[in-house]
Order: sequence, then C-alpha cells, then structure tokens
Amino acid sequence: MNGKNDMQGSSSFSPPPLVAAGAAIEAASFRVIEEQVGDRSLYDPRQWIVVRRMIHTSGDFAFNGLTLFHPRAIEAGVAALAGGTHLILDVEMIRAGLAPRRLNRLNLTLHQLNAAPEVIARAQAEGITRTAAAMREIHRRGHLEGAVIAIGNAPTALLELIRLVREEGVRPALVIGVPVGFISAAESKEALTGLDETPWMTIRGSKGGSTLAVAALHAWMDLALDPPDPPA
Repeated sequence: MNGKNDMQGSSSFSPPPLVAAGAAIEAASFRVIEEQVGDRSLYDPRQWIVVRRMIHTSGDFAFNGLTLFHPRAIEAGVAALAGGTHLILDVEMIRAGLAPRRLNRLNLTLHQLNAAPEVIARAQAEGITRTAAAMREIHRRGHLEGAVIAIGNAPTALLELIRLVREEGVRPALVIGVPVGFISAAESKEALTGLDETPWMTIRGSKGGSTLAVAALHAWMDLALDPPDPPA
C-alpha cells in the first residue's frame, strides 16, 4: 500500500487488483440493484452512487431511504480525497477493507490509533472509550482539520467528534458517521444530522457498521478518481 499510515498493527498484505470477471460481476450486481430498487428520487446521481454501493455491500435495499446526506457532503468529500488528505478511521476493520487499488491512486494518510499506548492511557485516565480517546489524540496531533473521517463501529467516537466540532471548532472535510448498534448508535447519528458547519453522511436508526463505512469510502474514492459525466 502506497498510502501513508499512522496505524497500530497495520498489515502489508495487498490483494490482487480487480480482474475482469470480478468487474463484470460487480457491474451485473449494480444492474440488478437498479432494476429492483424502485423509487430512488431522494438522491441526486452522485449521492445514489454512494447509496447503491452500500446496498451492493449489504444486500439491503433499506438504505435507499435510510441514508442521509448533508447538502455539501459529496462535493466536500470528493475535493478532500482528490486533493490528498488525512483519512481518520474509528476501527482497524475499516482499514482492512479499503482497496489498495484505490488507496494507491490517492495521496491519503491513514490514522487509526485505538491501540496506541497514549490512547489507552488517556482512556483509562479519563474514563472514556479508546475510540473517543483516539479522536482526542488525533485532534491533539492536528489531523482532524480538513480530514475525511469514517466511523462505522463506535458511537462514542462519533459523539466525541461532534463535541470537537461544536466546542473546539474542528472542521473536518467530511464525516461518514455510520456506527452500528443499539446503545447510542441511533442517537449519535441523529446528533450528527444537527451539524450544519461540517458535511456528513449517515444512516437512520441502528443499522450501520464498518463494511458500510468502507462501501461509502469506496464510492467517494471512485467519484474522486473518475468523476461521472454530467447529465446531458
């Protein structure tokens, strides 16, 4: 992987590039989604690219309707990724799912610090989760400003990020906030939708997860690398 990393326990494994057969299966899957999804008028064409990839990843058509976008989310995320930025992840599972063939074409620096000794010490000292402590540490290092942030597992990380935006004036380029679960997940995502100053994407309710965060990131990366033709 050519992308720069600020990670704990990251792997050097790189899967093979997407081959023609895999690309054909993906394209066929997208055609099935387009045929079966029904009304998708809630989303503009670029938003739909993100939603469609999450449906493709999960097999769940409910994301056509549950997915919410800040008005500037697509353009802000595309600009940040195309220009090279910090990519902040709440858990290692997201990094493991990111495709090197995309990362290798973008000048991104990845950060996921849950296992860093200083993060563990802060979490213990302050009585917070490691993912929340990691957000504070990444902020201390100055990497949140203008970053793309993907949170797929930890509502506490999202709540801490929202606090940093509101109370400390942090301005990420984009927050993909899709933590999964039944304790504070829906509440943290609802709080995210109250941010006007920071672009975001989220999913209503308890659904979410690292695989969906990866899917959304891949869709934004594709938009950054190969923008679709404007409608005629």
